[in-house]
Amino acid sequence: MANPSPGNSITLRVEAPSSFTATSELAAAVGNAGAAVTALDVAESHHNTIVVDVTCNTTDDEHAKRVEAALNALDGVKVLHVSDRTFLMHLGGKLEVVPKVPLRNRDDLSRAYTPGVARVCMAIAEDPSAARNLTVKRNTVAVVTDGSAVLGLGNIGPAAALPVMEGKAALFKQFANVDAWPVCLDTQDTEEIIRTVKLLAPVFGGVNLEDIAAPRCFEIEARLRDELDIPVFHDDQHGTAIVTLAALVNALRVVGKKIEDVKIVVSGVGAAGSAIIQLLKAQGAQHIIAAGRSGAIHKGESYDDHHRTWIATNTNEEGFSGSLHDALVGADVFIGVSAPNILAEEHVASMADDAIVFAMANPTPEVDPVVASKHAAVVATGRSDFPNQINNVLAFPGLFRGLLDAGASDITPDMLVAAAEAIANRVADDELNASYIIPSIFDLQVTKDVAAAVAAAAHANSAAAEAVAAL
Repeated sequence: MANPSPGNSITLRVEAPSSFTATSELAAAVGNAGAAVTALDVAESHHNTIVVDVTCNTTDDEHAKRVEAALNALDGVKVLHVSDRTFLMHLGGKLEVVPKVPLRNRDDLSRAYTPGVARVCMAIAEDPSAARNLTVKRNTVAVVTDGSAVLGLGNIGPAAALPVMEGKAALFKQFANVDAWPVCLDTQDTEEIIRTVKLLAPVFGGVNLEDIAAPRCFEIEARLRDELDIPVFHDDQHGTAIVTLAALVNALRVVGKKIEDVKIVVSGVGAAGSAIIQLLKAQGAQHIIAAGRSGAIHKGESYDDHHRTWIATNTNEEGFSGSLHDALVGADVFIGVSAPNILAEEHVASMADDAIVFAMANPTPEVDPVVASKHAAVVATGRSDFPNQINNVLAFPGLFRGLLDAGASDITPDMLVAAAEAIANRVADDELNASYIIPSIFDLQVTKDVAAAVAAAAHANSAAAEAVAAL
């Protein structure tokens, strides 16, 4: 059974007889129903009754109804109202636009708008590159989706994807002071998406592609990177790859192994899996087997898309052609970006000594982390209720902060590796252990370190390009 989660938090307004034990009886009833009480607040007090707001974490909507029934079953107790705290947080959306400059009088208005703004417009017309400094373009990112592959939810469409994109934009602002805006497109046609993003590009200093299904996402990213003069980043691919590499660097430190020596099995060859493999190889990994639904990717097969073809050409040098479970035998590292519950205890037990398991399928991992920890030395997931959460928020805010600060027009593998190393280095030697291989997402220094590392890599690339051009 799933554990109670803040994502399913409710507040029940309860009327109960006034007595010394009233609140403790309410708490006991909620606990006996399997929920986790997080707050008890007396909202009203009368001679014979009190009104109490009982806040608790549940597992799902049905569980919330059972908690309500348990309280109503108490003698003299009546549940007056139930509020879903997650839905309350989303009322009216999670974003707003706030002016950065004061508009207090006609003098301010004359400079921010007409007539003064015309001078700025003409300056940009004469030198389009000036828009980066004189408009929101300098600090603004488009979070673009078609809603076709929303994490854990699938193809739910653009309107249903909007709350996720709002959340992403809120994280950009909270962690990196980047102004991001959701752009949810009502089309899943590759050409229409590319054309629309190109038409919107003058407003933005970067594009974050999000939750677009493979293989369409690959072409969209490649084309936009080629046709735009601002950085384009597909977070489901490269954000996941950055944080995975950072976690693996530190996990290997824990078990005393080197990336060039270990056998790595990657489950899932979609957007995230392909990007992870590419970045692992850029960092020196030499023994990778990637597995899809039908087993290991290898040179003996022909594949319809060029990403699987690339994987077949650049991994699995021994030509292994068996199942995922067979590939795991003797493996040092398992990286899962695929589907829930595809591994059992015996599969983890078949891995090498001091194995590393990253089971990142969300919300249900490829293997129960508790079960995996019986045999693996280091276990990580994408969840916040287990140690070692591999979360993209460690990467994308700082990455775009660095790109915007450097005025970068593209993203290179050097920048991705620099971001991963910056994240890994936030875990000091005296902090590192099997349950702490990746820093907290609330470590604000992570974003600063990633931004500085990415900006430095961008400047180094620019200097190298200028040196080549000067020859």
